[in-house]
Amino acid sequence: MKKVLLGLATLAVATAAGAFGPSERRAKELAAFTPTGEVVNCISTYQIRSTKILANNVIDFKMTGGKHFRNTLPHSCPSLVSEDRFAFKNTGGRLCNVDTIRVLTSTGGTLQEGAGCGLGKFQPMVKASAVEEISYTEGEWAPFEVVEPGPVTG
Repeated sequence: MKKVLLGLATLAVATAAGAFGPSERRAKELAAFTPTGEVVNCISTYQIRSTKILANNVIDFKMTGGKHFRNTLPHSCPSLVSEDRFAFKNTGGRLCNVDTIRVLTSTGGTLQEGAGCGLGKFQPMVKASAVEEISYTEGEWAPFEVVEPGPVTG
């Protein structure tokens, strides 16, 4: 719930400040980082600090030590952008290209699992040097929280 309110507050501030429209902003955010190095199959869930959903098939992961990884899902994941949150099962402290995320939807004040979507490989990314200053700010990143498993309705 906090993330949704934070996301709405960030959007309201950006809109009030005359920032870019949603599609233009997403295009700039996608271009803010460029690929570097070889893709990897897995990343450590213990090193994930925050996530940024850029499209229904693109998620950026901000890691400890300033590393960034981009995961481009092989298929579009319905409602990923509009719900702006997802969950996954932590298997051995790693999130891998064979894992599935679940979009979390809010219905009547409770979170429910929505669409299940397979991940792609993780591409290391670096900040683009010639990108306009629209890059990520701390308030735009969704904090990553480890949540103990519990019953999920749905």
